[in-house]
Amino acid sequence: MSSAMMPIWAAWPAWVPFVLNIILGLAGVFLIILVLIQRGKGGGLAGAFGGTGGSSAFGSRAGDTFTRITIYTAAIWILLIMFIIKGTQPTEELKDVQTIQNPDQ
Repeated sequence: MSSAMMPIWAAWPAWVPFVLNIILGLAGVFLIILVLIQRGKGGGLAGAFGGTGGSSAFGSRAGDTFTRITIYTAAIWILLIMFIIKGTQPTEELKDVQTIQNPDQ
């Protein structure tokens, strides 16, 4: 494959997947916190933990805002996972080189 056709993740430095994993972990923790502070929509497990399910510490309009932020955070989290998977998978050229170097595998 020529260098003009090479995808951008093929030229990633070694530290990029590490940084993306850190960002992914932080986004995951933020997503968990967002889900936990949302207002319950109808009993469910909120009643099992002593919550009423109808009150919110952040006001009545906070549910809409938290829902939008949760959706955006989940979308970013999924995109980060896709970038990490695509960036850490060996390319076809690398697979060919590994096959030539280790023919018995």
